[in-house]
Amino acid sequence: MSEWTPVCRVEDIPVLGARRVARPQGLDVAVFRNDAGDIFALLDRCPHKGGPLSQGIVFGTSVACPLHNWTISLHSGEAAAPDEGCTPRFAVQVADGQVLLNTAELAHHATDLTRPLAGPACRQTAGA
Repeated sequence: MSEWTPVCRVEDIPVLGARRVARPQGLDVAVFRNDAGDIFALLDRCPHKGGPLSQGIVFGTSVACPLHNWTISLHSGEAAAPDEGCTPRFAVQVADGQVLLNTAELAHHATDLTRPLAGPACRQTAGA
C-alpha cells in the first residue's frame, strides 16, 4: 500500500499556476493547478534546457516552459510535437482539499536528474 505525503492545500496553488515542493535530494517537484481545478505534479525541469516549469504558464492541461516556450503535457510530462522529450511526472492525490504526493516517489523518483549548466557558471566549470 502506498504512503502519501501532504505537501499543501489546493488553495495554496494559484489557479493557472504552480507551487514548488522541495525535496531533501534531487530537484524540486512542481505541483500545478489548472482552471478546471485539476492538480498535476511534474519534476520542475523542462526536458529541453532544464527551465523551471513552475514558472511557466499553465493552460488547459499543459504548461509552457518559461525559457523557450516548449509545451509540456501536465498528464504525461511529454513535450508537444514537433519538440521531443519528457519530464518525470509524480502521482498526486487530493483528499479533503489537501494535495498529497507519493512518499516513495518524493524520496527516490528522478533524484539523479540535474539542471544543465548554462551561462557564466558553465564556462567557469568547463575551464576549471
